[in-house]
Amino acid sequence: MTIQIGDRLPEGTLSEFIDVETEGCALGPNTFQVADLVKGKKIVIFGLPGAYTPTCSAKHVPGYVQHAEALKAKGVDEIWCISVNDAFVMGAWGRDQKATGIVRMMADGNAAFTKALGLDADFSKHGMGTRSKRYSMLVEDGVVKSLNLETTGFEVSSAEKMLEQLG
Repeated sequence: MTIQIGDRLPEGTLSEFIDVETEGCALGPNTFQVADLVKGKKIVIFGLPGAYTPTCSAKHVPGYVQHAEALKAKGVDEIWCISVNDAFVMGAWGRDQKATGIVRMMADGNAAFTKALGLDADFSKHGMGTRSKRYSMLVEDGVVKSLNLETTGFEVSSAEKMLEQLG
C-alpha cells in the first residue's frame, strides 16, 4: 500500500555519510531513526531510482540544491534525498552534486524504508534490482502533507513543483 497524504511516515531507519564529525555523529555512515529526525520539523523528501543515474544527477538533485534557500524561506527545515544505495555511495554522490550541507543524502541500502512507504519499484530489467519510484513529499512532524508521485518521466517531483505547492 502506497503512503497517502495524511499518513504518518512508517518506522524505519536511514543512513547518512557524515563528512564532519560532530557530537553524536561519527565520521562515515551513521544510522538514524526516521521518527527521531522528523519530530517537530517540516521536511521536503524526494526519492529517486539511483545515485549517479542520468535524470537523478542532471535534474532532480541539482534542482533541490539550486532551490534550497527558496524552500527554506518557505519554512522548510530540511531537504532529504532518499535512494536505495548505500551510505558510502550517497555520500560520494552528494559531494559530487555539491549537495553537502544543503540536501541530506539519505541511504536506504536494503530498500526497507522505501518498501514501507510502498514506493519501491522493480528495476531488474535494467540490472538495478529493487529501487525507489521517483517522488517528492512534504512532511510535517512525521505526517505527509503533499505527495507527488511520478508515473513517467520527471514532471511533478521537482524542486520547482514543490516551491509552487508551498505557495
